Amino acid sequence: MRGLIGKKIGMSQIFSENGNSIPVTVIQAGPCIVTQIKTEPKDGYNAIQVGYGDLKEKHLNKAQLGHFDSAKTQPKKYIAEFVPVSNYEYKTGQEFGVSLFKKGELVTVSGNSKGR
Repeated sequence: MRGLIGKKIGMSQIFSENGNSIPVTVIQAGPCIVTQIKTEPKDGYNAIQVGYGDLKEKHLNKAQLGHFDSAKTQPKKYIAEFVPVSNYEYKTGQEFGVSLFKKGELVTVSGNSKGR
């Protein structure tokens, strides 16, 4: 997987060995569930669609409910597509979390502002 969906929890700080304060953003990333596997012959491109954040069924229309029923997963609030990793077998309903990352590994994070 090349990415995860998450939610900003807040801001904090950590201290380096020489006592400098480093600002950090605390993010709750995952668990993300694979809701659809898009393939070249069927969809025209390769992608892995993942969902994050549970949602009540009453907030969805029938088309969206059918999409999640075919994936046999609970409805998700946020959906995103990522480029699949080559030579890895994805399955619908598979769960990914922060265990994808190694300690000390640098990651790129992007987000959406509320626009205030």
